Amino acid sequence: MGRRRNRGRAVDGVFLLNKPPGISSNFALQQVRRLYGAAKGGHTGALDPLATGMLPICLGEATKFSQHLLDSDKRYITTAKLGIRTDSSDADGVVVEEKPVPTDLTDTQIEQFLVEHFSGEIEQVPSMFSALKHKGQPLYKLARQGIKVEVKPRKVTIHEIKMTAFRGDEIDLEVYCSKGTYIRSIVEDLGHLIGCGAHVKMLHRKDVGAFTADQMMTLDELRQNVPENADEDALKGIQVELDKLLLPAWAAVADLSAVQLDQAQTTRVLHGHHVSLSEAQTHEYNVGSLVRLFAAATESEPERFLGVAEVSDEGVFKPKRLICTAGDQ
Repeated sequence: MGRRRNRGRAVDGVFLLNKPPGISSNFALQQVRRLYGAAKGGHTGALDPLATGMLPICLGEATKFSQHLLDSDKRYITTAKLGIRTDSSDADGVVVEEKPVPTDLTDTQIEQFLVEHFSGEIEQVPSMFSALKHKGQPLYKLARQGIKVEVKPRKVTIHEIKMTAFRGDEIDLEVYCSKGTYIRSIVEDLGHLIGCGAHVKMLHRKDVGAFTADQMMTLDELRQNVPENADEDALKGIQVELDKLLLPAWAAVADLSAVQLDQAQTTRVLHGHHVSLSEAQTHEYNVGSLVRLFAAATESEPERFLGVAEVSDEGVFKPKRLICTAGDQ
């Protein structure tokens, strides 16, 4: 039986999408893939249809390092609507309870709640409408079928949370948090503390890891570069130009230290073998840490990213995740 051919072209890099409201993260991913004509792609950290903001799209070999972004810290802004609870804890859900907002609620009280209950390491119970899985099924699918299961609390870290506005029945918050934090759970718990309930009216993700809001581009901005009636040849040329908008495949691991390898070391790594640390490197890197490996530039070739390696207690760089390039195939 012949090997199944991939549809699309080999393009490697990271596109920072400013996801619009009303579409799923997977739909957004497929739109970017189609515009790039990419054979392979994935997103890092789904946003609900209601939510907007940064959705890193990894294309080609960049998908190998997407877990690093999934594990990174995130920054959100959100609006909590007080007095109304919904089954999903956001504005897309069905209203399950309404209560009056305390007329004597003050900025000081809200800020005190935030400091006392949502700072540092906390435990939160994820919503039944989250993407967490129970026996292989996403919780949100079970919730839509009316099936309830026990969801265990999980520890997350809130590095910073602050109120940026209070308008009587709405509170604007900015939250800088660890992976796995559910903003809707924070809003729901805050509403419970205030005594009137609350749900997420708006949610926007500003930053993911080292990626910041000013680096994002919308789908409409990307589409402006692709004429609707472009023929196949024109489209290929356009897509090459679109490639210039991508961050490099190693962008997801840009916070890792970079190590340059000579030609002999590069050959060893590309064959899956380890590379010994120099005496200086032995003191520079901690055992268990990850580094980026690059083939040093030569007269004929620029510096080339090879992948990620782990520093072992044996004093070597052990290849952990390597990219595949045309020259290696």
